[in-house]
Formats: sequence, structure tokens, C-alpha cells
Amino acid sequence: MTAAQTLGSLPTPCLVLDEGRMLRNVSRLRRHLDGLGVPLRPHLKTVKSVEAARRVLSGGHGPATVSTLKEAEVFAAAGVRDILYAVGIAPQKLPRVLALRAAGCDLSVVLDSPEQAMAVAEASRWAGDAIPALIEIDSDGHRSGLQPNDPALVAIGRILQGQGAALRGVVTHAGESYGAVGAEALAAFAERERSAAVAAAEALRAAGLPCPVVSVGSTPTAHFARDLSGVTEMRAGVFVFFDLVMAGIGVCTLDDIALSVLATVIGHQRERGWIMVDAGWMALSRDRGTASQAVDQGYGLVCDIEGRVLDDLVVASANQEHGIVALRPGSKAALPDLPLGTRLRILPNHACATGAQFAGYEVLPADPAAPLAHWPRFNGW
Repeated sequence: MTAAQTLGSLPTPCLVLDEGRMLRNVSRLRRHLDGLGVPLRPHLKTVKSVEAARRVLSGGHGPATVSTLKEAEVFAAAGVRDILYAVGIAPQKLPRVLALRAAGCDLSVVLDSPEQAMAVAEASRWAGDAIPALIEIDSDGHRSGLQPNDPALVAIGRILQGQGAALRGVVTHAGESYGAVGAEALAAFAERERSAAVAAAEALRAAGLPCPVVSVGSTPTAHFARDLSGVTEMRAGVFVFFDLVMAGIGVCTLDDIALSVLATVIGHQRERGWIMVDAGWMALSRDRGTASQAVDQGYGLVCDIEGRVLDDLVVASANQEHGIVALRPGSKAALPDLPLGTRLRILPNHACATGAQFAGYEVLPADPAAPLAHWPRFNGW
């Protein structure tokens, strides 16, 4: 059955997931990391779906990374028992952390300040449960974390270990790797990430503190790491679906992108070279992550209903419920004839942001003989 036959009756806009591409993407990264001897702790913030997570997690049940406590609660209820909440912990969130742990989930938290460490230690003492915490390391100036040689690193470790919590290790995320392009630049970022985390772990151990976990990861560095000596786990999330940002820096090809938004042509402004579709920024998101790349993909790259890219056709601008499809500036291609009612698929700039606009995936199964499936997804914090 063709995609047109399968997708043709769906209401639009809707979120389409190619399960075959997704499974291929997951296998690719696992093979690479197996060769380096490091396990994968997938980040489930991209999928936000129990059905999708079962196909991503080792054995369908973990370990996993999350970015919200809502994610931790949903996946723990589905049987995931080893979860890293990889966003700096706020004291007000610790009761939910303790509730998850009391229900049998080994949930660990992340922090980078003595104040956070004291709050985690106090909550641990109150509950009689040593909450495991990882200290965040800044490996590239992207966001949060301590420098590996910051004296606060050891001070925080001593608070955790000595006042009732548990020092589980260190964690870093080379988010600036999203701005690197090509294999050599991405490999250099991966080494920068690794060396910062390992240096921090060595500093803790030299101070007599435990550091069993050395956790690194981003989708670009996970794919281009050449040496992970001293690392105990790799985290990545968007690799499951990929997107135009990842294609733009050379992590994947357009053919690897497993996610798209199905849209319908609803009108034309022929004198302007515009084709109107019913997918605006409420469906595609406002993310313009390719705007600073060599090829600007607008609000998304346009494909036919079978997923074949239409030359130089992008969503050039977007209103709330209207997308304006046009040829990219400078293109020599001809504007295709797309009559009213034509179905199109739009590849996203950022899979996480686009996925967040929808309550579920319309899944093209890996088995071509199987019917279209629906996998619910969730949002919230």
C-alpha cells in the first residue's frame, strides 16, 4: 500500500512518523556506540510517547533520560525504572522526585550549585532516601554547569555525599555542537565533551569522592565520537527522528528524517508564487533552526505525499494556521502545479518542537502490509 493510499484520508494537519526510518536511525546509533563500548541512555524528550519509547529503549524499559518530571512520571508508569532527569533541579520539584523514587523508579537528578545540593540533601534526610545526583559540567559554554576545575565541584560532591544524598557522577551536554558542520568539527566537539566530563570525574575521585557515572551526549557528538574512554553512558534524543537542522550539519541525510507534517493545499496566490497550506506555525512550530545554516529551509522542506522532496520548495513563511509554500530565494526550479486539495508532507526544522504541536503520531508501519497506526504522545511538565 502506498503512502498516498494510507495517508490520503487523514485530517490535516497531522504528524506522520515513518517507523522504518525511525528503527533504522536507532540501529545506526546503537551500532556505533557498541563499537565504542558505551551504552546508550536515550533522551525521551523528543518522542514523548510510550509506544515510540518501547522501540527506542534497550529491552523496551530503559535506561532513559527525560527533560520534564511529567516525562518521568509517564515513562515510570509504563515500566521504565532507571531515569535521569537531566534538567537542573529546583527544590520545589523534589517532592515529585521522591514520589517517583518511592514508587520504585531509580530517578536521579542534575545540579550545579551548593544551594541545589543542600536542598537535595535535606530532602533526602527528610525522606530517608538518598536521592542520587549528578553534577553538571560545562563542556562548551552552551548552558549550565561548572568548569571541570572549579573548586565548587568537589564542594558540591561533599555536600551530597556527606549530608544524606548520593553523588552518582557527572553529566554534560555539548549543545554547541549543533553549530558545528562536518565530520571533523563534530568529532572535535565530541572529544571536547568527553575530556571535560572525564576531567571532572577524575577531580572528584582525586578528592576521595565516588563518581561511578560519567554521562555525556548530544545527537551530533554521539554519532561522531571516535573515543569514549572514561565515559560510562551516552545520551541523545533527536537521533530517533532526525530533522533539517541535523541534516544541515551533516549528521544525517534528508532520507533519514522520519517525521513530517501532513498538510493540504488550501489556496494559491499565483502572481506571488505562493501555495497556501493548512499547516502554519501552530503545526510546524516557530523553530527556524536552519536560518543560520548554509541552506535555509524556512519553516520546513516540502515533499509530496510519498515523502519525495520537491526541488527547492519550502514553507517560506507561516501564520498561525496558514503556511505559505514557495520556491526558496534564488532557485531556478519551476513552481510545481499543486491543485487545491493536494496532500504534502513537510519535513521539520526541529523534530522536538514540531512534535510538541501534536497529540499523537500517525505511523507508517515498518511492515508495509500492516495498517496505519496511531501512537499517542503527550506534552506538559
